[in-house]
Amino acid sequence: MANNLRKNHDSAFKAKVALEAIKGEKTMAQISSEYGVHANQIRQWRQRLLEEMPGVFSDRRQKKEKQNEEMTAELYRQIGQLKVELDWLKKKSLQLLLKKNG
Repeated sequence: MANNLRKNHDSAFKAKVALEAIKGEKTMAQISSEYGVHANQIRQWRQRLLEEMPGVFSDRRQKKEKQNEEMTAELYRQIGQLKVELDWLKKKSLQLLLKKNG
């Protein structure tokens, strides 16, 4: 029975293989044989690295990450506020129910 399970490679491995392909010191066949990854996969990783490399040094990326952090902090603040209000309403409704019944 043939083993057709997909291999999951971590990002560090992908970056290492893609960088090796970008260097051009070895052929795709050599890199493929050395790392045990199909040449087409290596080409895809290389292409993705080349496309995303300029964004590594971009200010926009840092601004977007900061905006995401600020939004997350605000949402957590709102969740906390709503939880406090909900607990207060539960307490008050229980008190009103006890007064009415008793």
